[in-house]
Amino acid sequence: MIFEKILKKYWGYDSFRPLQRDIIDSVMAGHDTLGLMPTGGGKSITFQVPGMAFESGLTVVVTPLISLMKDQVDNLKRRGITAVMLNSGMTTKETRVAWERLCNGRARFLYVSPEKLRNRYFLNELSQLPVRLIVVDEAHCISQWGYDFRPSYLKISELRKIHPGVPVLALTATATPVVADDIMVQLAFRKDAKKFKMSFVRENISYLVRPSENKFYDIFHILSRTEGSGIVYVRSRRKTREIAEFLTASGISSDYYHAGLSYETKVERQNEWQSGAVRVMVATNAFGMGIDKPDVRIVVHSDFPPSLEEYYQEAGRAGRDGKKSFAVLLASVNDKANLRKKLKLSFPDRDVIKLIYERACNFMHLEIGEGYERLIEFDLELFCDTFHLQRQQTLAAFHLLSQAGYLDYIEETENNSRVMITVDREELYHLEASAEADRTLQCILRLYPGLFSDFVRINEGKISRETGLDPETVYNSLLELNRLKIIVYVPRRRTPIMFISTSREESRYVTIGKRIYEDRFNVMSRRVEAMIDYAYNDEGCRVNRMLSYFGEEKACDCGKCDICRSRKKSSSSHISKEEMIGKVWKYMQMYPSGITQTILERNFTPDERLAGDALRYLVEEGFAVERHSIYRLAEYDKD
Repeated sequence: MIFEKILKKYWGYDSFRPLQRDIIDSVMAGHDTLGLMPTGGGKSITFQVPGMAFESGLTVVVTPLISLMKDQVDNLKRRGITAVMLNSGMTTKETRVAWERLCNGRARFLYVSPEKLRNRYFLNELSQLPVRLIVVDEAHCISQWGYDFRPSYLKISELRKIHPGVPVLALTATATPVVADDIMVQLAFRKDAKKFKMSFVRENISYLVRPSENKFYDIFHILSRTEGSGIVYVRSRRKTREIAEFLTASGISSDYYHAGLSYETKVERQNEWQSGAVRVMVATNAFGMGIDKPDVRIVVHSDFPPSLEEYYQEAGRAGRDGKKSFAVLLASVNDKANLRKKLKLSFPDRDVIKLIYERACNFMHLEIGEGYERLIEFDLELFCDTFHLQRQQTLAAFHLLSQAGYLDYIEETENNSRVMITVDREELYHLEASAEADRTLQCILRLYPGLFSDFVRINEGKISRETGLDPETVYNSLLELNRLKIIVYVPRRRTPIMFISTSREESRYVTIGKRIYEDRFNVMSRRVEAMIDYAYNDEGCRVNRMLSYFGEEKACDCGKCDICRSRKKSSSSHISKEEMIGKVWKYMQMYPSGITQTILERNFTPDERLAGDALRYLVEEGFAVERHSIYRLAEYDKD
């Protein structure tokens, strides 16, 4: 019962979700363990509870997203659990403070980015710590057949070498059988390893695919006919803003979110959405990781994700409370071709990759033979402008160069401002600083607890509003306090980083092998085709096809996807063609300005095909006219 007591004490839950306790028991018995748990299944509990159950020692968590790492560390701290993180975006002072906490046994959890595992000094220091459990989050990243393979994940095996007897827990929400087996191989799981797989079935979610000629209108139409919180996923930053503005202007409370926003803006918008102040968030895939909002009623995909893994994960953010929810994919006639085109753009010609490598090294002022295991700030926009390169092609080249082991472009290194007070409380009474600096210091003492023991994230804008000082005065006051050695102030910065995995090579010797190029292209191509098949193949239950992709077979159809609904309703429909013509005629009389065929068919589900035939009959017989894909009754046609 100790695990239930820990769960209740720190998380407030009375019992575990399915599979959580099985994974915990396996880990506590010392077994290497693979947990396949869909989005919303509660993966973090499976290692955080064991981490607190150990009488002493450290749980090391490897996770790829710095933002997710920050959120988890902050969440643990709010629950009274000590945790630290180490990543490439931290200053030397912050890293030193983190190490001091670890060495003094003042932290139960250490979150690290996989790139840190390349650092020999880090591994040497970690070998001296009492590690009890190694956790690999987003474990599919270690497999070359996974949808988000990251070469830095292969370095996790180094942790096994320095702590050979420590069990490893690998967790992922989406993995095909091939990827699951590869994860266990890459992490050198022992013979007594255990694998636990939760069913990918989400009984409360209805998966729907809707043909769409006008996605802006269709998103509005769907959201206006449903209730509750929602997410609209797109694949470009520009679209997030455009759709959010359109929905807001149409009376649906909306905002947008993407990786290019400042940290403060992202936190503010996320909080407004989670609190219900904003109903709909229009976002790229940067939104959703680590967000635990149970009452999302609908997730709409305006653009196609490149794989079923990503679609399942994003759509699965709906209905975490188990209540009825919807996942809707809008499919236009162009989406299929666009998806295949994007795949080809992800694999530039090898000569182009070599050229981009050479120019990147020149941009970083690296000579042949220089750069081994160096971290260098890298301004991608300036680089592309300098050499007249396309951003998408450049990122694709960097991704392939990363998999080939030459360099890693790390974009997610934004850090909001941080402050730690370096003097005792008594010394603050003898502060000799300007009135503005003193007011700023009193404000941060009031707003942010924990300043005397660790770095705390601050928001200069909030401090400005609280003190009545303008932002520039707040900034200068913090710098003054920093000069007086009263605080350590790390201003917010957003600087992508390039990690040079190996010394610079002559471009002619840069090799992008078959396994990285042709084999990966074939894997990605199969993934794209599976996504296309899910959206455009109407022959069988959509959920069953998705489950089959993940290696799970279901005996019966889901009964809730659009195909199952259509079959169910059409089997009980006995309306004649003549009756349908009359219904369509009456419906068109309600819209003298005209309608599209898509709108008509959607409003006559499940008899949309019969409605389409009726519309064509009315046109052929001269009772209706069609101009620019808009249909209206002839009596209303004024042209």
